[in-house]
Amino acid sequence: MCSASLSELKKNPTARLNEAEGAPIAILNHNVPAAYLVLAETYEWLMGQLEDIELARIVKERMAEKEEAIPGEP
Repeated sequence: MCSASLSELKKNPTARLNEAEGAPIAILNHNVPAAYLVLAETYEWLMGQLEDIELARIVKERMAEKEEAIPGEP
């Protein structure tokens, strides 16, 4: 994993991004991670994964309510 302080990141952000090779960069504040910098592609993938998890939760809830459903026409 790659890390950088804000001041290091400001000096040459492109070099840090290249060094990370697509991995998240931990932004440090007094040597403690304060934030993570991820590529837009990675962020969008993560948001898609979270949406899929939420949809799966809704499906499970509705499957549990199946006994209460009103039968429809076949």
